[in-house]
Amino acid sequence: MIERISGQRQPQQAVQHRPAAAGGFEAALQQELSRQAADGVAFSKHAMSRAEERGIEITPSLIDQLKGSMVRAQAKGATNILAMDTEKAFIINVPSAKVITAITQDEMKDSVFTNIDGAVFL
Repeated sequence: MIERISGQRQPQQAVQHRPAAAGGFEAALQQELSRQAADGVAFSKHAMSRAEERGIEITPSLIDQLKGSMVRAQAKGATNILAMDTEKAFIINVPSAKVITAITQDEMKDSVFTNIDGAVFL
């Protein structure tokens, strides 16, 4: 269209096409990771995989709770926290605002959490 009006050709830019997602989960994962990065809290691929395996639903409400936990922990100087409620727990690296892993209540019974310097209840 620009060529017809001005008589000059515009250089064409290369368009990169991403391969189609292998399945619904991969597309949903990428969308969720992008959304979370914009919200200020992100899930690592490992954490997203664990949440999927363990049936932990990542909702906007949960994201808000995790963000609040990180803000409170950061105010106290914590860098790696355990954010938990009665059903699930998350290990979060506060400086990078990234959820490292997610576990369920059943797994919490036999777990020992190391390398954390704070705990926050959701």
